[in-house]
Amino acid sequence: MSSQASVFQQANKKHASSLMRKNIRKFVNNRLAMIGLVVVVVIVFTAVFAPLLTSYDPNKISLGEKNTPPFLEHILGTDNLGRDVFARVLYGGRVSVFVSVMGALMGSLVGMVLGSLAGYFGGKVDMVLVRLSEIFQTFPEMILIMILVSILGQGVGNLVLVFSVTGWMTTFRMVRNEFLALREETYVQVCEAFGMSKSAIMFKQILPNVLSPVIVSATVNVAGFILSEASLSFLGVGVPSSVPTWGNILNAAKSVEVVSNYWWLWAVPGGVISIFVLAINFFGDGLRDVLDPKQQ
Repeated sequence: MSSQASVFQQANKKHASSLMRKNIRKFVNNRLAMIGLVVVVVIVFTAVFAPLLTSYDPNKISLGEKNTPPFLEHILGTDNLGRDVFARVLYGGRVSVFVSVMGALMGSLVGMVLGSLAGYFGGKVDMVLVRLSEIFQTFPEMILIMILVSILGQGVGNLVLVFSVTGWMTTFRMVRNEFLALREETYVQVCEAFGMSKSAIMFKQILPNVLSPVIVSATVNVAGFILSEASLSFLGVGVPSSVPTWGNILNAAKSVEVVSNYWWLWAVPGGVISIFVLAINFFGDGLRDVLDPKQQ
């Protein structure tokens, strides 16, 4: 019996390894997904290592050089306070990407926990959590975000908390639906028969089987939160204006005079946001094609 079990385990490992190689090849052959991955890595790398790529302080004011067009010393020009736009875009990417990624991760975590509870226990627990998600979904997402920001106040931490509170519903629905199907599987019933705790069954046995669509959903949320952060900062209710973010850079360039005469102040941050969001979407589509069983 032990030899048969060993052979079976080896066969499973070979199958898993073969499937992983197949998925990697499929992802690599997806040109848009690879382009998206490369662009995301490059932008994140430049944001993380901003001090190595520019010697300028993103908040240093130099009124003698204000509104200078791009040239060798300031490759992306300066703003109306003489601050280097290239440095502000690099350092702003740190905050914008951090807020969006952390908000997506925390929202996915909340959605996974609540979805697991609703899908596994069902009954009144499921009914209460579903109704709670429906209450959140009755509000337009941006309106709900602005309400919570006005209550909690501005700040990076508060914005991450707001995105976590408003970004869990999609993940919750996905995890709940998968749990409703998987809880009837034989291996779950065997675990229950052997007296395994409910938490162990939920989070160790069932949840790993539903992570693939959650990962894809999290990448999509990152792109959405990037746009939300930019929108809130553009309106002046997101991260404080003293902190460089892509949205705050746009906020400082929203006057008619700037739009008409100083194109680099709005075109550069707007272009970076558009490229990053597009790259995230390409990357997410590639992950969906590889990880989502429905796409196989």
